Amino acid sequence: MYGMTDGDAEASIDNITATSSFDTAELVREIRERMSAVQAQKEQVENFRRRDVAVQVREARERLTSTTGTRRAFDLELIRVYARNRFASSVAIMALAICVASIAYLWSDPRIVTAWFLALVATLVGTGYMARRFLAQKTEEKSVGTWWGRFTLAELVHGLVWSVIIVHLAGIDIESSKIFVFFVMLLVIALSTMMSATLPAAVYATALPVSAAVIGFYTLRGDALSTSVALLTPLALAYFLVLGRQLFYGGLMQLQHRAEKDALIAELEQAKANSDEARRRAEEANLAKSRFLATMSHELRTPLNAILGFSEVMKSEVFGAHAVPTYREYAGDIHQSGEHLLNLINEILDLSRIEAGRYELNEDAVALAYIAEDCHHLLKLRARNRGATIRESFELGLPMLWADERAIRQITLNLLSNAIKFTPQGGEILMTVGRTGDGGQFLSVRDTGPGIPEDEIPIVLSSFGQGTLAMKTAEQGAGLGLPIVKGLVDLHGGSFELRSKLREGTEAIVRLPASRVMTALAPVAPEEKQTLQSFAVRRAI
Repeated sequence: MYGMTDGDAEASIDNITATSSFDTAELVREIRERMSAVQAQKEQVENFRRRDVAVQVREARERLTSTTGTRRAFDLELIRVYARNRFASSVAIMALAICVASIAYLWSDPRIVTAWFLALVATLVGTGYMARRFLAQKTEEKSVGTWWGRFTLAELVHGLVWSVIIVHLAGIDIESSKIFVFFVMLLVIALSTMMSATLPAAVYATALPVSAAVIGFYTLRGDALSTSVALLTPLALAYFLVLGRQLFYGGLMQLQHRAEKDALIAELEQAKANSDEARRRAEEANLAKSRFLATMSHELRTPLNAILGFSEVMKSEVFGAHAVPTYREYAGDIHQSGEHLLNLINEILDLSRIEAGRYELNEDAVALAYIAEDCHHLLKLRARNRGATIRESFELGLPMLWADERAIRQITLNLLSNAIKFTPQGGEILMTVGRTGDGGQFLSVRDTGPGIPEDEIPIVLSSFGQGTLAMKTAEQGAGLGLPIVKGLVDLHGGSFELRSKLREGTEAIVRLPASRVMTALAPVAPEEKQTLQSFAVRRAI
């Protein structure tokens, strides 16, 4: 029965060869898949680089073809701001023109003043009409160069009209008219600078004719007051031109910041869309995983139960002794491995149900100290075999807890098993059960093992996470014990804390809230007791 013929040996060799070929093919396929993934990543990086270069080239081309050295979109927006300001400032300029005309009627021929006023009104109406037409036009139909030239020409005409009245008033032989002309020039240049700052050419087109008329006329007069006005005019002009330049750069900076903000908002929206898509895919993958585990739980447990049952029969030699004693040892190894695999499957299924929110608590009144003591008795032999000692420190008179007994028992067994696993020979494990400061209860398991580095505690608490110490030991485990503990504690509304110091040990603390503590009810008053007895009698009748 236990012998092997030559044909069986040849078949085994063929199976080994086929398995080796299969492994080699799998290895080659995996290498190819990884190379394809690396190539895809390289292509993606190259596409990003090309896109960035294309954006930079497009921006450089727009700056070279721009009238202000910025992007075309900024040019359009600067002209749009100018058009809005110019359209809104028509009332202020009209009020200034009325004031100047009213004073000019006192010093000059009314016909000349009226003609000038009508010419100024015409320039204001024409500029306002162009501004309104520009604002009403679609963006794709607007030509930056065309509208830039139109508005500059309109401002030049507007400045020439103001120059006419300034020269006319300056020719009047009245001392006060010279000061009045100077202030009119300052007001015209100031308004032009404030309203046309986003279009520097328009500022120059208005300010230069007006200031040139004042400088030229008063320079020719030659008297002291005229010379003073002629000298102050370039200084005032330079000040307003510098101010206009600063306003232009300030407006341009605002546009750039707004464009960056819009780009950032677009990137955030795209990132949010990608995040939502990734979350949707993760939820679908998690749902698929849960369905797979739910479907495969029966498929995995059924053959494992058969393996455990038959290996137990073979190990116990129920139907007779083995011809070779080694087979009994092999049967024990098979049974032990099957139990380990079944426990691992159960842990994976439990963690999956906890993460999916499908773990149902069968709550009942339980005693935390009793469960801890029972788990101690279950694992006492294992601790003794490893040379560790378990001590208990339970507070007396603890009330019952409203909790899931199976979950609390699993929490205690996992913590105690971890402590036994990492406690060296001659070490000590202390189990403590007591009250918390807020009226709840806690369970603490502290060992004298090597401890866990502080930066590895989050790794240990994650699913399938293992510290460097666990990787060096023979009993590595699957890294599911502590995540299951944390998940079960969270389901009870409690908290789980892991404290550890290298070469000193580790302490795991489970705290259950006061809302789960079943406090004793107050004694029934005599009147209430009599009422309850009467009610019971009536029910019995």
